[in-house]
Amino acid sequence: MSFEYDEKGKFFTEKVSKTAVPSLVQTTTHLIRGYVHIRPNERLKDELDRDELFLAMTNASILNADGQEIHHTNFLAVRRNQIVWAMPDEAGKGGESK
Repeated sequence: MSFEYDEKGKFFTEKVSKTAVPSLVQTTTHLIRGYVHIRPNERLKDELDRDELFLAMTNASILNADGQEIHHTNFLAVRRNQIVWAMPDEAGKGGESK
């Protein structure tokens, strides 16, 4: 990995550091349990407010109306305009099914 420095000593890298936050995301049709990756010192809301078409999730489980896992994947791109609500998963289980 390479580092570049500006005149003030601030460094830049090719890799963006992020923290995996266990989250629940409700779309218009399904509940998704997985991890949303946020930048340091930011909140889940900050990631949701980004001007990007999709929200990336990892270790994602798609649940039906009864809470049963109907699909699991290592990566899922959720179209932001389909998100009804999102919140940190207080149980901290991320993509682990119940």
